[in-house]
Amino acid sequence: MPLPQIQAHPQGAAAASAAVPSTIFVEIDGLRSNRGQIMACMTANPRTFPDCQKDPNARHLTVPAVNGETVQFRDVPQGRYAIALFHDENGNGRMDKMMMLPKEGFGFSRDAPLEFGPPHFGAASFQVGAAQMRTAIKVRYIL
Repeated sequence: MPLPQIQAHPQGAAAASAAVPSTIFVEIDGLRSNRGQIMACMTANPRTFPDCQKDPNARHLTVPAVNGETVQFRDVPQGRYAIALFHDENGNGRMDKMMMLPKEGFGFSRDAPLEFGPPHFGAASFQVGAAQMRTAIKVRYIL
């Protein structure tokens, strides 16, 4: 299965300026219910991905769980980023696990695969320029 493409959409003269921040639009698909919330983070720090909690510069979003919802990370400076999210179905603000396996859904930018744990930053990362970008993250469930 091919990885989803991250598409850049230039915005006229703004696309020519390297100092113009971008907006990243992320469509969330694959939710098994509309209960709870989606908690997402975007980081440029490979050492803090996918948790992002120890990165003071990480961007965090919490939105109601709605399949097909598009969330926005605004005013994103140019650089290399990765996004991780999870479906907090019970709304307790954390990823619930059973026997070390996630009980709630999760997803990563570029549809990065799991390899005996969460993906590495390099597998999920993408380059942000001055143009708006669109991508989709498919939420997956193990339990």
